Amino acid sequence: MWKVAEKSYRLTARSLVSLSRSSLRNKSATVSAIEYEKKETTVPKAEANGSVESKSFVMNLFRGGLVPDQVLPYPKVITQEQAEFIQAMLDPMEKFMVEVNDAAKNDEIAKVEDHTMEGLKEMGAFGLQVPIELNGLGLSNTQYARLVEIVGRHDLGVGIALGAHQSIGFKGILLEGSKEQKTKYLPSLATGENIAAFCLTEPASGSDAASIQTKAVKSSCGNYYMLNGSKIWISNGGIAEIFTVFAKTPVTQPDGTTKEKISAFIVERAFGGVSSGPPENKMGIKASNTAEVYFEDVKVPVENLLGKEGEGFKIAMHILNNGRFGMAAALSGNMKAMIEKAADHAMNRVQFGSKIHTYGAIQEKFAKMSMLQYVTESMAFIVCANMDAGYKDFQLEAAISKVFASEAAWQVTDECIQILGGMGYMKDCGAERVLRDLRIFRIFEGTNDILRLFVALTGMQYTGKFLQPVSNAMKSPLTNIPTLASFFKTYASKRIGSKLGWDLGPSMSEHIHPDVSSSAKLASKAIMQFGLAAEDIAIKYGKKFIDMQFLQNRLANSAIDIFAMVAVISRASTSLNNNEENAKLETTLCNVWCNDAAKRVQENLTSLSDKTSLQDFKAMADLSNMVIEKQGVVQNHPLGF
Repeated sequence: MWKVAEKSYRLTARSLVSLSRSSLRNKSATVSAIEYEKKETTVPKAEANGSVESKSFVMNLFRGGLVPDQVLPYPKVITQEQAEFIQAMLDPMEKFMVEVNDAAKNDEIAKVEDHTMEGLKEMGAFGLQVPIELNGLGLSNTQYARLVEIVGRHDLGVGIALGAHQSIGFKGILLEGSKEQKTKYLPSLATGENIAAFCLTEPASGSDAASIQTKAVKSSCGNYYMLNGSKIWISNGGIAEIFTVFAKTPVTQPDGTTKEKISAFIVERAFGGVSSGPPENKMGIKASNTAEVYFEDVKVPVENLLGKEGEGFKIAMHILNNGRFGMAAALSGNMKAMIEKAADHAMNRVQFGSKIHTYGAIQEKFAKMSMLQYVTESMAFIVCANMDAGYKDFQLEAAISKVFASEAAWQVTDECIQILGGMGYMKDCGAERVLRDLRIFRIFEGTNDILRLFVALTGMQYTGKFLQPVSNAMKSPLTNIPTLASFFKTYASKRIGSKLGWDLGPSMSEHIHPDVSSSAKLASKAIMQFGLAAEDIAIKYGKKFIDMQFLQNRLANSAIDIFAMVAVISRASTSLNNNEENAKLETTLCNVWCNDAAKRVQENLTSLSDKTSLQDFKAMADLSNMVIEKQGVVQNHPLGF
């Protein structure tokens, strides 16, 4: 089987890679990621108070506004030539993942089989977004997302091996590297001759990346940095030759003092002093190599500084923000596979005289699984389209897509196993491997808990900038009566209107198809209520909100649901307007999802100010403290012994 498949896919792979690197070299269809960074975009306008107005939908959600630029109509920036090229790659990749890659074997031996790795290199899978002139395929973000859907559909372990290499491993070189750094490193990384890894996490710094202890000190001669430290849980850590490493460096401040700040470096294993621990024995994604990496007196040439000294934290966040959309795309593909596996079983399994797909309990599962996949897919391709369009402000949408996708995929796979019953629990079925693989997605590249806080705090910070004039006026109210009067007039009218049930939300009517108008009204109302809640929080708590994670979580959950609502409304509208096949089914997916999501938004926003909810938050904090103090459960056993 392997020999036949090998010949088939290799011929196709060679022709595609050749096509990409020659005849398409000068066509706009293969604009590289670097060229996208140079695209001109609309310059955000400055407000009277000096704040810059973002085009991000989620960011403006915190002001109760609808800025449609990035979401309505459903964005699609892929050209016909780009679409044709990526379509030509889908079948060979699908064939390869089915006939050549063996996900169960990879899981069993805890590595991607050698012939699979070689085959992926032949297909150009290690340099999907590297510019053509540097041995890559020059794919746009949208093309990349469409291809990794196929990989995620079949083997998340392989997906992580590829993603850790290019989505974060050498992404810093692609985004922030100098021309010389790109020319030196990207060609061998794009072909897979060298594997890359992203080294940020340390034993004492997980989510708190700013607390890393690895240090890099410039030599007295000024020609190199001496790097010392260690990193843990590094994907590709044991097989990588090139590392993007983050370390603290002494940086001279404008006043002449020295302060330790994080800087980023390109480190070669060949420099010496770089070593790796044994592969970690993990719960899932066993095919992906994960290891500790040690740096002992590594001499890193000054020309291998990535960006400027002290900019490492910003670079790390830029890399992670730019990579999250791929995770949502891969998990979208994974959910499709789980739905298909469950549907095949439900179609043939007979219980109590009927096939189980005829029972309402099973039908509800399939409906919810389908909606979760539809939302995830809709979010993923909104984010990558915005990136390809040249927008710079997409970090909240990318974070939400990662949170939603990782939790949705877990639910879908869990329900798949439930539908399969005992068969789903067995190893041969493959679903249990997928469930193990999925668990890490809620943890790495920003835990979902931290990303929720990131969404809430970033959005509230944006709101705070626009409320700053009012805050300043409050310090001297007698001399700022017009400013305060205008604000409180608007503030009062919005709340009175909300209490009376007036439809004060931003209208989507010009952007949407009539068949989803009921969902659009729910979304508009949710946007208005969200804006009011954010404004109330800013006024009531101010900077104290930074420490109020019970509220942050519920605000973030509301933002996630509202973005999901608008994503599916936008997509379904476009399908309806284009008379696409199954557009009516998309309408059903959209409307049922929005009906349910609107209820959750209402519940979460109510809890932000509801007296009973606030008391419960305090009670939960007290319970937690008691558990920590007792180092276990707090209650006595019901038997008394």
